[in-house]
This record gives sequence, C-alpha cells and structure tokens, in this order.
Amino acid sequence: MIKRLKYAEIDFKKYQNCLENSAQKNFYASRFILDHLCETWDLLIFDDYEFVMPVPIRKKYGLNFVIMPLFCQQLGVSGPRDDREVEELFLLFLRRNYKIVYYSFHFSNNFISDLPKKKNYFIGKTEFSSLRKQYFKGRKSTVKTAQYLQSKELTLGENLHFITQNFKGLEKKSDLDKFIKYVSFLQSKNMLKLFGAFKDEQLISLAIMISTDDRLFLLGLVNDENFRSDNGASFLIDRILRENISLKSFDFMGSSIRGIEVFFKSFGSELQEYCIIENSGKDLIKNIIKKY
Repeated sequence: MIKRLKYAEIDFKKYQNCLENSAQKNFYASRFILDHLCETWDLLIFDDYEFVMPVPIRKKYGLNFVIMPLFCQQLGVSGPRDDREVEELFLLFLRRNYKIVYYSFHFSNNFISDLPKKKNYFIGKTEFSSLRKQYFKGRKSTVKTAQYLQSKELTLGENLHFITQNFKGLEKKSDLDKFIKYVSFLQSKNMLKLFGAFKDEQLISLAIMISTDDRLFLLGLVNDENFRSDNGASFLIDRILRENISLKSFDFMGSSIRGIEVFFKSFGSELQEYCIIENSGKDLIKNIIKKY
C-alpha cells in the first residue's frame, strides 16, 4: 500500500494538494524547502497521494542514507487526518527499505512502536494578556527590568556581520555558511523576519524568524555576549509575542540544551514531543559489510 517514488517520479501537484489539505500543516515538508535543504529526496505515498512522507537522502561513502538536513526539524506523515495504522505502515516501509542515520517525524504522528523522542516548544494563537499570565515569575521580572531597550525590525544585509560574529550552536564554519544561504533563500521567498533589541543604538540581540501566513518559527536567537546582563533575548521574545501572538502561533523550534529549554518554557510555551529514528552511520556501514 506504500509506494516509493524517486524525485523525478513525484507528481508535485498531487503532493502539494495533499499538504495543503493535511491535518498536520507541516511547513518543513514544502517542496521548495526540501529542494533547498536536501541533496535529493524521495517520497513515500499511500494510495493516490492520500498520505505522503518525504524522505531526505544524502550520499556518503558511495551509499544512500536517510539523514535529516540541517534546519529541518520535522517531516513524517501528512494526510487528511491523524491515522496511527497508516503511520505505522510508513514507519515499517521506511525501516525495511532505507539505511537510516537520522529521521524525525511530525509531532502529531503516533506509532505502536516505542520510538525515542525530542522536544519542541510551541505557543498557539492567543491574546497576549492571557499568555503573559503563563510566563514564569522570573521571566516576567527579567522582561520588566529590560524595558529600557528598544526593538526594531531589521534587514538581513545590514546584519550579516552581527550574525556571523555572534551565532552559536554550529560547530563547523560550513554549517554557518549553509545557515546564511538558507536565511538568504528565505528572504528571497519573503519569509524572513529579523527583529533586533538595541541598547543606546547598539544592537545586542537579534531574533531570526521564519514567517508564514499563520506561524512564526524561531530559526535563531543571536546575542552579543558583551551585553548578556541586559537580557536582550528576553526583551525581544516578549516584544515579538506581544505584537504577533494574537495573529500567528509561535514555534521555538526546540532544544536539547537544558538552559535553552527552560528559557523557551518560561514564556508559557507548551511541550510538543516528536518521534525520531537515530542510528550511527558507522554501525550501519559495519552491518552492510557483514552482509557481504
């Protein structure tokens, strides 16, 4: 019932129709995002594109592996409803037909199998006055003490230097280069928003956002460590929520780092766990060699 399609075989009109009418509304599954972030990708379909599941492919050591690309948090199954039986069929097909290093499913996908999970934090559209009551007490205090700062919406070109000098969390320079290319790509699609926090006209914090019709995604939060005590990040997130949360939901994009996780939770966000499959690439290759 599950069929595997190579990229050239995909009917993108049917694929887009499935995504647009899906219960999951998964931004990461959009063709233009996958085309930019992936070397190539397959598509698994159930019946005539009733349910779909993109599979990112990367070639290593002459072999094809399933590896989620940087900056793509969740893929998984999209369709007209959440259906555990159908989702389980996709999972079994994926495991039987691919060498999986890392794959993450949409948070709404549920499986009979016991899969490890990662965390994401999310705030649905609501009135800011209601959300403000959900802030941790310490976060309310921190935001209050930072009200001497100013916020502005900014452009990418004028702030590339600030990003490259202060961005944390990417070990390789090549990954930072990929990030810059990605945000430049998003800007070309009119989906990039930058919000800055200023102290005496000095930029101290920068929020890099993906903006869709109904959601904001926090792609990066960049801080000048020389101004850590000014709490520019807290001020900035509070200001963005204050001005946008009644119109758009807010996705923090998750983190496995305890301090960052607590920071996200402190704004009244809700936990959304999503299932993953993760294997060592070296172990996969060893198993392949053993078969021969």
